[in-house]
Amino acid sequence: MTVTATEKNAGVIDEVADADSTAVGTTDDGPRPDPAAARGPGSARWLRVCAFIVLPALVLLSGLGAGYAKWLGGSAERNPSASIAAVQAATDGTIAMLSYQHDTVEQQLGAVGDRLTGDFKDGYAALVNDVVIPGSKQQKISAEVTIPAVAPVTVSDTHAAVLLFVNQATTIGDDAPTSTTSSVRVGLDKVDGKWLISEFQPI
Repeated sequence: MTVTATEKNAGVIDEVADADSTAVGTTDDGPRPDPAAARGPGSARWLRVCAFIVLPALVLLSGLGAGYAKWLGGSAERNPSASIAAVQAATDGTIAMLSYQHDTVEQQLGAVGDRLTGDFKDGYAALVNDVVIPGSKQQKISAEVTIPAVAPVTVSDTHAAVLLFVNQATTIGDDAPTSTTSSVRVGLDKVDGKWLISEFQPI
C-alpha cells in the first residue's frame, strides 16, 4: 500500500495531539481533566502551528533523508569554490522552503521546486500543496526564516552536505510571532552545473 505525504503528515499531527493531551493530565492520585478543556486556546493554537508550520518544516519528509550515509569522500577544504556554491544554495534554498506570507504562500512555495531535485522535490511539493498552503491560507499563517550560522560538512564534485542553524518566526493572524530554533543537515546534488537540494534532515 502506498502512503501519501498527506497521510504521513496526518499521522504525525495525531501523535502531537495525543502527546499534548497526555502532558496536561494531573498526577495519578488526582482527577484527570478533560484534555480539550485543559489545553485551552493557547495550546490549540500551538497545535495548529505544529500541524501547518513546525511539522512540515521539521518532518519535511525526513524519511527521504534516511539515506544520508551515501555521502562519501570529498572534503570541503579541498573544494573551496564548490563549498561556497553549495553553502549558498543550501542557505537560499532553506530560506525559500520555510518562508512565506499567507497571502502569497502559493506563489512563494510553488517556486521552490526549481531549487530541489529527486524524490525530495516530489515529496516537498505534495506536502506543501496538501498541508502547508491550505493551512497557511485558512489560519493566516506566515513564517520568516533566518540562517545565523552555516558550514559545509562534505563536498565533492557532484554531492555536498551542509549544516545550517535555522531560526523561524511564525505568525498566526494578528498574534505575536512564535520563534523556534533548529539545526538541519541539507544534502545537495549538482545537476546541470547547479546545486539542488536532494535531502533535508533535522538533527
